[in-house]
Amino acid sequence: MNRTEKTSAEEPVEVPVKAAIIGAGWYAAQSHIPTLAARPDVLLDGVCRLGANELEKVRAHFGFAFASQNYRDVLARKPQVVVVASPHAMHFEHCMAALAAGAHVLCEKPMTLDPAQAWSLESTARKAGLGLVLANGYHYLPGLTQVRQALLDGAVGRIEHVSSSFVSATRAVFEGDVGLARWNTHFFRPARSTWQDPENGGGFAYGQLSHSVALTLWLTGLTATTVSAHNYCIEGNDLCNAASVLCQDGAVVSLSGAAALPEGQRALLRLLVTGTGGVMEIELDRDRAVLHRHDGANRDFGIAPGQWSYHCEGPVHAVVDMALGRGTNLTPGSIGAATVAVIAALQASSKNGGGSVAVFQP
Repeated sequence: MNRTEKTSAEEPVEVPVKAAIIGAGWYAAQSHIPTLAARPDVLLDGVCRLGANELEKVRAHFGFAFASQNYRDVLARKPQVVVVASPHAMHFEHCMAALAAGAHVLCEKPMTLDPAQAWSLESTARKAGLGLVLANGYHYLPGLTQVRQALLDGAVGRIEHVSSSFVSATRAVFEGDVGLARWNTHFFRPARSTWQDPENGGGFAYGQLSHSVALTLWLTGLTATTVSAHNYCIEGNDLCNAASVLCQDGAVVSLSGAAALPEGQRALLRLLVTGTGGVMEIELDRDRAVLHRHDGANRDFGIAPGQWSYHCEGPVHAVVDMALGRGTNLTPGSIGAATVAVIAALQASSKNGGGSVAVFQP
């Protein structure tokens, strides 16, 4: 599985790159669109979302050339880059249509809810020579590629165990009708059903654990085969996850997560990677990566304070750069699909009392 892909169009487009948004909701308006708008080589061409008033608000504010509540109208204008930030259950339809229109695609996580659909998107993009980028911003933070390369080069020897824990300030997203306080000052407030419908990917696993699962797979190169898990749920939505994952080469991974921090605090994201040669501590909320080796060849990666504070600009720049025939995709479709497969198995295991569930393989 190729987890870092250099992808470019056969014929790189000319500047400016025409960009379109499908699903201009609260996060797209807060992060993705401003990042695109700040690039002089990007033209904000088309925008799509439901609600005529909301659509006009985002069109006028950012200066899109065209707006429609029908995503097919936006794709008919042949954008070179499409950002899909619609509700989880719509990602497959919207991404597949954007790829069919010849666009490089940035897809919000999770990539899909169905692993087979996720791998179908990955295959379609790869065969078309188009970039399929997942909006997992952690991968693009400075210094993480060096940590990853060290692990892939055997910094801890053969990996035997990974502990991956993610706790974020998102309880109000997945429970109740109050929502996050910052939504009151953002462009849009998402509908409760977007994040709290368990039949359409509501809950912490798809909404947040998708960050740490993707990061764990990308950093280690491991391939999950089976999952045993339990969730803590309220009204059908999982707020906490605990899973044991068996990998292809025998390594075991402990995945856990919870929507528990008070709003405004930096998410706690920590990994311990252990192997035959030593241990790697990776603490993103503490800007810290330290290697402890049995042979004494220890290493501190020297991450500066604030260097790993989360933002999602990296994936946006990556998809535009791919349209321009350059750039590296640190969150390719293969990682997005593998992540969906793990989470789908986690959810299935929890529903059947924690029994072992096979991870979908393409």
